[in-house]
Amino acid sequence: MPAKKTAPPPPKKIALIAHDHRKRDLIEWARFNRGTLSKHALFATGTTGRVLAEELGLPVTRLQSGPIGGDQQIGAMIVDGAIDFLIFFWDPLEPQPHDPDVKALLRLAVVWNIPAACNRATADYMISSPLMSSDYERLVPNYEGYLARTIAPVREANAPAEEPPATEEPVGESKPA
Repeated sequence: MPAKKTAPPPPKKIALIAHDHRKRDLIEWARFNRGTLSKHALFATGTTGRVLAEELGLPVTRLQSGPIGGDQQIGAMIVDGAIDFLIFFWDPLEPQPHDPDVKALLRLAVVWNIPAACNRATADYMISSPLMSSDYERLVPNYEGYLARTIAPVREANAPAEEPPATEEPVGESKPA
């Protein structure tokens, strides 16, 4: 698939999300990286955003809580190019009522080729990269061909169904078995 380049200049737009059992880990990580995070625009879902703003003393744009649409809001921002990378400390050992939303969010991060960290080690590598303070040219898939595809017309509800083409068989003859 052809790709186009995008180079979001600093500050980066960072989405921060954590499931309940991982919030403490994200808060500790964010505290340790406060200096770097302070140079970027921060976005977070519900409670995570409130706690981050309180703990860090930094502005955090808060969205809805994940289970009531926050994950989907972040996903929409990724699609719109309003998020440059995702730090999502999700809990792989705890079932989530909004698991389809979680999977959809992670899928969108891959579809739109944004860096995504799901654990502290990966987040450490991302935040300490020299690319954080540069104009990194990220390849974004070009979906123009996909969007321009044609779809067969839909038959109206009351329109008669097309009959299958008739096969011509001689009358009175049977087919060989």
